[in-house]
Amino acid sequence: MKALLCKALGGPEDLVIEDLPDPVPGPGEVLVRVAVAALNFFDTLIIAGRYQVKPDLPFSPGAEAAGVVEALGPDVEGFRVGERVIAHLGHGACRERIVVRAGSLSRVPDGVSDEQAAGLTVTYGTSLHALQDRAALKPGETLAVLGASGGVGLAAVELGHAMGARVIACASSADKLAAAKAHGADLVLDYGTENLREGLRRLGGERGIDVVYDPVGGDFSEPALRSLNWKGRFLVIGFAAGPIPKIPLNLVLLKGIDVQGVHWGAFVKNEPEAHAANQARLLALVAEGRLTAKVHGVYPLAQAAEALGVLSRREAVGKVLLRP
Repeated sequence: MKALLCKALGGPEDLVIEDLPDPVPGPGEVLVRVAVAALNFFDTLIIAGRYQVKPDLPFSPGAEAAGVVEALGPDVEGFRVGERVIAHLGHGACRERIVVRAGSLSRVPDGVSDEQAAGLTVTYGTSLHALQDRAALKPGETLAVLGASGGVGLAAVELGHAMGARVIACASSADKLAAAKAHGADLVLDYGTENLREGLRRLGGERGIDVVYDPVGGDFSEPALRSLNWKGRFLVIGFAAGPIPKIPLNLVLLKGIDVQGVHWGAFVKNEPEAHAANQARLLALVAEGRLTAKVHGVYPLAQAAEALGVLSRREAVGKVLLRP
């Protein structure tokens, strides 16, 4: 089988494609032929050795994939050969065949394409966990999403809309905001041309913002936090802008704000049954047409450097996929 490999830490241009022996599933494992693998922003970090997860070399990037079950290891129940599944690995998905623990698979229902399914696990899983399990977002509440055109941001916009919230999408260009508007945003804010704090105050109205979804960090976090109303919830998703912000705790005290960390990987590990229920809900929402799971582009394995470049330059509007 062909596999995209990181053999030395560096940039996307340092990745290589090599032939490897087909893997064999062991006890409790399933062999999956990959139809499409999904990339995420953290893949640009993990291949450079700048992510909290540091796999042994060589390894394949790609935390998630959609494919077809080809073989079952001993003691596997609940799956059969020929079924379509999505898989969550953490890393290692960018190859033609993968071996996955049965507990890390979800069955793909009819009506959901491989391309839609492949990118659901991490970005939509993170956003559903954040909005549903952490912030307890309610219908009619106002949700502000920073970085609203990226993978997790666009997922948060779509899910917030599906959950009945009033969604304010915040991004750095008109094109990105148009994509967010097309996927359920009620209002948009271009923080490339307008001050974020003033814009959120204007769009939030008298009640202000109930929930802020922040995958960006940097200089955007504090003004977004200041826009929250009494007992607002601030979701810490990540730091795509680079610097980790220092939040003045007096703001948290004065408004009774909840600052909530969203570590989706730890949630999956510590609450596997809740994660499985969330995956089933996401797949059902796509099957019902309530989520589009937008795809930015599908690239062949040989164009992995180009695909990762789209992510590192923050140009992606939706999911970036590789087809082995």
